[in-house]
Amino acid sequence: MTYTVKFLPHNISVAVEQNESLIRAAMEAGVHINASCGGTGVCGKCRVLLEEGTLDGGISEHLSGDDQKKGYRLACQAQITSDITVRIPVESQVDTSRLNEQSGGRHTAKAVYSDVNELRQDGLFIPPVEKIYLELAPAVVGDNQADMARIINHLRFNHNEHRLNMNLDLIRKIPDLIREGDFKVTATIVRPVREDGKNEIVNIEPFDTTARNFGIAVDVGTTTVYGQLLDLHTGEVLAQHGEFNSQISYGEDVISRIMFAEKGDGLEVLHKKIIDTINKIIREILFEGKVGKHEITTITIAGNSTMTQLLLKINPAYIRREPYVPASVMYPPFRAKEIDIDLADHTIALIYPGVSSYVGGDIISGVMASGMYRFSELTLYMDIGTNAEIAIGHKDWMVCTAASAGPAFEGGGVKFGMRAVKGAIEDFSINPETYEPMIITVGNKKAKGICGSGMITLTAKLLEAGVIDSRGKFNRTLNTPRIRQTDEIWEYVLVYKENTAIDRDITITEPDIDNLIRAKGAMYSAALTLLEEIGMSIKDIERIILAGGFGSYVDLQSAITIGLLPEIEPDKVTYLGNGSLLGCKINALTNALRRDVMNVVNMMTNFELASTHSYMDHYMGALFLPHTEMNYFPKVKARLEKLRK
Repeated sequence: MTYTVKFLPHNISVAVEQNESLIRAAMEAGVHINASCGGTGVCGKCRVLLEEGTLDGGISEHLSGDDQKKGYRLACQAQITSDITVRIPVESQVDTSRLNEQSGGRHTAKAVYSDVNELRQDGLFIPPVEKIYLELAPAVVGDNQADMARIINHLRFNHNEHRLNMNLDLIRKIPDLIREGDFKVTATIVRPVREDGKNEIVNIEPFDTTARNFGIAVDVGTTTVYGQLLDLHTGEVLAQHGEFNSQISYGEDVISRIMFAEKGDGLEVLHKKIIDTINKIIREILFEGKVGKHEITTITIAGNSTMTQLLLKINPAYIRREPYVPASVMYPPFRAKEIDIDLADHTIALIYPGVSSYVGGDIISGVMASGMYRFSELTLYMDIGTNAEIAIGHKDWMVCTAASAGPAFEGGGVKFGMRAVKGAIEDFSINPETYEPMIITVGNKKAKGICGSGMITLTAKLLEAGVIDSRGKFNRTLNTPRIRQTDEIWEYVLVYKENTAIDRDITITEPDIDNLIRAKGAMYSAALTLLEEIGMSIKDIERIILAGGFGSYVDLQSAITIGLLPEIEPDKVTYLGNGSLLGCKINALTNALRRDVMNVVNMMTNFELASTHSYMDHYMGALFLPHTEMNYFPKVKARLEKLRK
């Protein structure tokens, strides 16, 4: 028996079999519901409001008695037993506006060769996929060499292009194409990374189309996906767009998605989801840039190891199992159509190589963009997120690792946690005498929850005001009604329900703070462990580069106060922004720097923290605010002592 499920406010309906879970129905309908635990029922994020019909199950300890009476249910625990209408609450509705804003006011790191003129000056502006205009001698009696040979010989003798080949599909098209252009054609050539490799002719177009050569750069993140449209003739960025990775409905972190991929058709489902997200971005940027699909000659993609394997439909199961082995860290160029990216048959996909199971192409891409591999300063590169990646080094050597920080930086594992969309609390201060809060939300809208950067600032300010101690526990002796105990959990009320957009008090709880402490502890201890393994210390760090969209919004002082970042002078910290996307852009503009990529991969030494015994000792020491070893944070220590007097 089948039933109809209607989702409001989207007005989308889907027919599903009896006893299907509500969250699975939402996935089939393409409706997003927060489910940071991957549908196991432990996070309590997938609240929906049942407006019509009945559901079997869905009542949980995560829902108060009042919520249950109103009709709230957990979508992952509810089975469909009738036609129903459910409403998706505002905190689950996807808002991409923040993704497409540019952050400013930061001490921003300059990407290596961020200006295409620099590439030109150094003779490096040679895109890996290039167009060359050919005026061929017409075929006549006495000159009847084959069409393919005519093209290859012209390129060899007039453009010094050697080791050329083309595939059968293109050979089939050549006779008509060159005569359509009266033997005036444009050849699209893919250049190899190795200087002794073969150049492949992937397309022939009638007439001169060299001025219409475009590429796309894509950063495939666990939470967000960004794309840029590039003019490969001028180096200009014509359009940019970001979307949430539609895989998030199947789990917020890579481990949840790997586990989903191992079940039934899970790998196919996750592959299709990320392809759908990329294709949506492509449609947006092509429309904005007024460029046709057939004019895209290359798409350059970077992602962490799990995202890359899901994108390529490769079983990621062994990434999460000791000895943590990815299918590959290097990927050959291939036609984008092979993985269902909606571009022309001749569009070449270039995938950034990775290093290990948890240090993927996004980090290599960011390291390339930052240029840290070219300079002598000892640099700490940090991409803060669910899967937190770190690289340390300079032009002579590099080490890297990844720490499973958990979803707290993305709003996961936090009772009222959410992504940085409109209504998310992103800034906070507190009156040290009355303990009354002042909050700022994204877009200055009514509060819906707390984003990751807001959690960092909240925790730092509560610590400075003495509202919490170094363990993240509330001071229960303070004279304020905002500190209270609910269902045996202590919490601080940020916004009372009459002032929220969700008709509930928004609070920060001790378990929330504990999850943040674990996340920041994982990152700091990973950096400490890497340095110790190479015989260095935090004091040796000369520069910190923060990468990723989340890193762009982190308040530096708050991050140091809670012990997420080492205590360092502010002018030594720079914000790269989306380093992965920047690296993809550079890769699309110059084939010469693609060779640098291989050198960087080869010079990187990866450390698996699970196999590094000192990591757990450092991690346990970092589970305090800011740390058990306060000598790592002398300025924070002095400031806290002064505030306590």
